[in-house]
Amino acid sequence: MARVFEEGRLVYGMQLPVQSQSTIYAEPWEASAGAADLAAVARAADRAGFGYLATCDHVAIPRRLAAAMSTVWYDPVATLSFLAGVTERVRLLSHVAIVALRHPLISAKQYATLDHLSGGRLILGVGAGHVQEEFEVLGVDFERRGAVLDEVLDALRVALGPEEFPSFEGEFHRFEGLGQLPRPAQQRIPVWVGGSSPAAIRRAAVRGDGWLPQGDPRDRLPGRIARIRELREAAGITDPVEIGAITEALYVGEPGWDTGRRTLTGKGEALAESLREYRALGVDQIQVRFRSRDRAELCDQMTAFGAEVAPHLND
Repeated sequence: MARVFEEGRLVYGMQLPVQSQSTIYAEPWEASAGAADLAAVARAADRAGFGYLATCDHVAIPRRLAAAMSTVWYDPVATLSFLAGVTERVRLLSHVAIVALRHPLISAKQYATLDHLSGGRLILGVGAGHVQEEFEVLGVDFERRGAVLDEVLDALRVALGPEEFPSFEGEFHRFEGLGQLPRPAQQRIPVWVGGSSPAAIRRAAVRGDGWLPQGDPRDRLPGRIARIRELREAAGITDPVEIGAITEALYVGEPGWDTGRRTLTGKGEALAESLREYRALGVDQIQVRFRSRDRAELCDQMTAFGAEVAPHLND
């Protein structure tokens, strides 16, 4: 069992700005931001009681996708390690690491070191990936990436376990007699699986400790949560699974500027009332995001959320 947060309470975390700048969600101010901005946001999250901070993962973006995705994708291990040094409590989540792109011993070395240095704050979020050119240039079969990911997850369970000299044999990877220190600070690294396809749902159910949906609207969550629980029961897995959701964009208070028609705005108690619906659907943690025009406004929004919304999430 690798439960991260207390069962029965709705926890909140967030994807960091700056470190990935897809046009789907990046704010204009992020284009000129950097390390100091990331550190300030991370510290604000730590102070405001956020459960985790999350970073994305892409190795290289092909030109055909660059206009939409941008090529700004910070390395998750380097970024989370940097943020571990400027925070004290907040958990550090890869959302999501495309671990099939790398040999499991490389990922084990990186993430074990991160967990060791951060005092046991890692949550390993993983996903299958979708950019074919990344797989091709790194010599990984894109068409079989799901099977590769499944095996890598099995290998990582061993390689991130307590043994200094882990051993594993599979179709794509095998290793034995090779020692890795330091070991993770946590006895078992929690693995949250990202994605909303049938394959991702099954992977989260049978190989994960948690599920990170890919932006599913509220009305789709109950069916997918039920499917995860059904698959776990069929596989004889009795440990609890931590269910996530990504909320609508938020703005605490009255923005005074156009935040978009889909943004939830208003006073703290009203926002909390809306967000409590996620808990009623079976969600354990929500990933929130805020509209902002600069770093200061984002940090103010995070502070306001911690002070005005969070105290009512579990009323």
